[in-house]
Amino acid sequence: MKAIEINGKIKTFNRVPRTWNDGVNLHLNLRALSDSELQSYGFYDVVTPSYDSVTQQISNLHFDGRKKKFVYDVTDKVFSQTLEEAKETKKQEVKKRAGDLLKVTDWYVIRNADISAGIPENIAADREDIRTKADAAELEIDALETIGDVLKYQIVLVEPILGEDLV
Repeated sequence: MKAIEINGKIKTFNRVPRTWNDGVNLHLNLRALSDSELQSYGFYDVVTPSYDSVTQQISNLHFDGRKKKFVYDVTDKVFSQTLEEAKETKKQEVKKRAGDLLKVTDWYVIRNADISAGIPENIAADREDIRTKADAAELEIDALETIGDVLKYQIVLVEPILGEDLV
């Protein structure tokens, strides 16, 4: 990515434009120029730092004359939730996912309560596994110590099938 500063504003480009009008001249075939030639027109590389997008953000793109590059500042995000609120939100998500997974086989439970038809062993085992994993997930969430850790926590209540999203 390249950028140029024009009248105090930074304009970024995923690709160098083919042509560029600097207000005085029209420059053709910029993509064929070397980095040092592009720099003579004011085009410099943009350095996107590595950062944790859950807990940090990038902002304030500016030119670093020493590095001869445009760089971003990395700052910590300010969260609107407390740690306890974040945990409660994540635990509610666990409950919803578990409920959605159990809902598929709820008719076995209802039928059993209604006419004592019994619940197949594999269905009962699957339901127990979902409840056990949901309980374990809630305990793991309670043990987390930062909002970032809570937000990054991945809820896995069933083993993923290759090529499908985690549930």
